[in-house]
Amino acid sequence: MAPDLVSPVDAPEAYRQLLLGLLGGDDPALVQGGTVARMRELVRDAGAFLRDRPAPGEWSVIECLGHLVDGELVVSTRARWVLAEDEPIIVGYDQDRWVDGLHHRDDDPDELLAVFSALRAANLRLWAATPPDARRRFGVHSERGPESYDLLWHLTAGHDRFHVAQAERALATVRGG
Repeated sequence: MAPDLVSPVDAPEAYRQLLLGLLGGDDPALVQGGTVARMRELVRDAGAFLRDRPAPGEWSVIECLGHLVDGELVVSTRARWVLAEDEPIIVGYDQDRWVDGLHHRDDDPDELLAVFSALRAANLRLWAATPPDARRRFGVHSERGPESYDLLWHLTAGHDRFHVAQAERALATVRGG
């Protein structure tokens, strides 16, 4: 669980602004391009602490990674719906239920990293191949309303930054630092 994350359901605009603020003026493709490597480093650095939660109800490093994989899978699908269909419905999901229900705490980190790496590479290629006018296509998110492919791309980069920082904090806490 991310205790300092604004609720995407209860405060959708505040959630958007949080993620966009974390990105700032940085290139979202560059941010996303570095996330897999940073998570690979965190998994390696975590060692025996990989599955340790910093507090009850908070996520471990492996759970943060599992959530990033879930997010990448969802974003992969959303982007393709937005680019291929006219104003599709974009379904929201409960991240805590997915992390717990999919038992990410028990996952193999190498498998998660392989899936994350493959999905992220495909999404980076799709972004690079998409003309600027097509990036304005949008879907209607069930919780947040209209979201363009461009906005989705920027939100994903901010989302990366949030959960990488969360994994870093979790590791520092469980190590006692």
